[in-house]
Amino acid sequence: MINSPGWTQSRISENENLETPISFTKTKIASESYESVGVFDVNDDKVPDLVSGAFWYEGPDYVIRHFIGSSQRYGEYWDDFSTIPMDVNGDGRLDFITGGWFGGQLVWKENPGNEQEWQVHKIAETGNIETTRAWDIDGDGILEVIPNTPNDSLVIYHLIGDEQGKGTGRFKAYGIMGKHGHGLGFGDINGDGRGDLLVHNGWLEAPKEPFSGTWAFHSDFNFGTASIPILVVDVNQDGLNDAIVGQAHGYGLDWYKQKVDDRTKVRSWTKHPIDLYNSQFHTMEWVDLDGDGQMELLTGKRYRAHNGHDPGGNDPVGIYYYKWNGESFSKQVISYGIFGKGKGTGIYFVVKDLNGSGRKDIIVAGKDGLYIFYNKPI
Repeated sequence: MINSPGWTQSRISENENLETPISFTKTKIASESYESVGVFDVNDDKVPDLVSGAFWYEGPDYVIRHFIGSSQRYGEYWDDFSTIPMDVNGDGRLDFITGGWFGGQLVWKENPGNEQEWQVHKIAETGNIETTRAWDIDGDGILEVIPNTPNDSLVIYHLIGDEQGKGTGRFKAYGIMGKHGHGLGFGDINGDGRGDLLVHNGWLEAPKEPFSGTWAFHSDFNFGTASIPILVVDVNQDGLNDAIVGQAHGYGLDWYKQKVDDRTKVRSWTKHPIDLYNSQFHTMEWVDLDGDGQMELLTGKRYRAHNGHDPGGNDPVGIYYYKWNGESFSKQVISYGIFGKGKGTGIYFVVKDLNGSGRKDIIVAGKDGLYIFYNKPI
């Protein structure tokens, strides 16, 4: 629908929704220019709080903010590119994991349970971190941490637990590949029940023992400067997982249909465009936003990913979701416009029901501020 040659960005205005049964109320929380946000209960009052960069914002109103501790600033960037909640030291309070491009370190910040500054603990010297994600690699119910370090090795960090399964504050590193480029995803590619890893130019087949076996690399594709995450989902419901990939530093959002030849068992991937007219699809989620039981693709244009130097870097920003109709994706606009009117996605956002409405809200940071888009039915 939207992906026709005659469609132009100028026809879309802020909060204009296209054929959508829901609407979003945009609420500004802060103007701080951190690009990542997490949502978790910081103070153990059973109410979700927001954590972004140097501050956490107390739920349910998010008006009161508390100081965590500053990150190093480099030009337009704060060197803080993820917010992964995890009780790292087993004290019952949720900490968070982050890292940055410039410092080249993966760290965790310890929740003190009071108004003190959060102590920073180094996990590893990693090299430049584009951003970090966490997935349950070994199926034990505990997330592993995987930074996307384009210029360095791909390493899985496993939290070491004690006899009760609580975190000890220490991680064990498992290197599975050398230099792996821009882009990272996780999901079962070959249908063996194990989660595989995707990088920009292929996928790594998970062994039976992910921390001792060899991850076999398959150079089936080249996605360019791929999004983080690359989504692994069965788009067309044919029983094979496909890949959804945004161009993080250029134009384009596509899905790649997986096919396995019945005779030769050769795997192939066919590219299908979703949105050709926007750039900097750096991050995305696969989530049911409208409560119809079907998943939607939620993504958008990151604001000033490379300080305006990427293709399309100075185009209007936006947040969109795309509905699959059985044949193609149709685009729904949540926010769109120039700086101060539209909102970009940043590098790490969260989708979570903040107020118990039964609808998933969108919490998104970025150089253009921290906002909540409250999801409400029409």
